Amino acid sequence: MAPCDELYGRRCCSPVTWFELGEARLLGTDLVWDALQKAKMIQDRLRTSQSRQKIYADQKAHDVAYMAGERVLLRVSPMKSVMRFGKKGKLSTRYIVPFEILEIVSEVAYKLAFPPSLSVVHPVFYISMLRKYYVDTSHVLDFISIQLDKDLTYDEEPMAILDRQVQKFRLKNIASMKVQ
Repeated sequence: MAPCDELYGRRCCSPVTWFELGEARLLGTDLVWDALQKAKMIQDRLRTSQSRQKIYADQKAHDVAYMAGERVLLRVSPMKSVMRFGKKGKLSTRYIVPFEILEIVSEVAYKLAFPPSLSVVHPVFYISMLRKYYVDTSHVLDFISIQLDKDLTYDEEPMAILDRQVQKFRLKNIASMKVQ
């Protein structure tokens, strides 16, 4: 089988396949031999790069499975009306209070038990939206104090001004505030 057939599963359109083997000997065996060696080298390098990428992917991948009745945190994303310094959402991922898993829809989808206030949100979530719940209230955002949309986003509003400061330059003064 030709190297291109092995690599791509179809015949190659390169000049190497334009000739039969008998004709290739008339042009020189070096041309065919070099093409075969390059194809083998390409295959080896592809295998090497694939195995390297597989190692990187395996390091990040971890099998997570939850059972019915277990409590998990649900990730929501903040929507900011103003982009500051080119970044959207300084504290990017936040989780709301833990919910109980009612049933396992598939290996990667789980149905959660929501209170009546979140009845507009679809209760089935992909596994990447869930995190295992460990008892620590400092990282949880209470969903009662914020209004969640159907796509689990909310508007951030300032609670209090903590500090004010004025920077003086030659021609102008710039006021800045620290907002909670």
